[in-house]
Amino acid sequence: MIPSASSPIRAVCLAVLLTCLGLAGCASAPPTTFDLAVPSTVVRQASGGPQLVIAEPVALQTLDSDRIIVTAADGSVSAVPGAQWSDRLPRLVQTRLVQTFENAGRAVGRAGGPLAAPRTLYSDLRRFGIITAGSPQAVVEITAKMVDTQGGRIVASRIFRVAVPVGGVAGREAAAALDQAATKVFADIVRWSAGRG
Repeated sequence: MIPSASSPIRAVCLAVLLTCLGLAGCASAPPTTFDLAVPSTVVRQASGGPQLVIAEPVALQTLDSDRIIVTAADGSVSAVPGAQWSDRLPRLVQTRLVQTFENAGRAVGRAGGPLAAPRTLYSDLRRFGIITAGSPQAVVEITAKMVDTQGGRIVASRIFRVAVPVGGVAGREAAAALDQAATKVFADIVRWSAGRG
């Protein structure tokens, strides 16, 4: 019996279909998304103080994403598999800083918006991730600079660092420990800013 001309086509189509089904079955689940909280208790500042603009933090490429970063003892950097932040980390930190200041009674806005304020808070994300050297820790380290907006002069600056022990580098444990460290840093920055513009 002579095979029909369509038999090779059927065979190819069947092979493609089986490959697609196999790939779909092996596809990984979407990453679990985690957020940062706003500190629940922040000392309220005197109302009517000068307005403040919060700039988006500057960060190296490894932190300028939605990945949760792990730094090993040898200095190599990787991301926690199957986990991500709810936004790019610098924008997420900026949002939570704005909300922390607002909860403290401070009139604040975002850089680039319509608000013209005498002071701008600039910051750098120096560390924001899990460090596995020695006892694993969640480390958040942010440099804050209060700048005179018109003159461009740095009024005050300080490095804020909080380290929290972490039981593992899985998404939930890592995100919870980093959230704990970050909320402490946010509250510390707000307290420090009082009287500095």
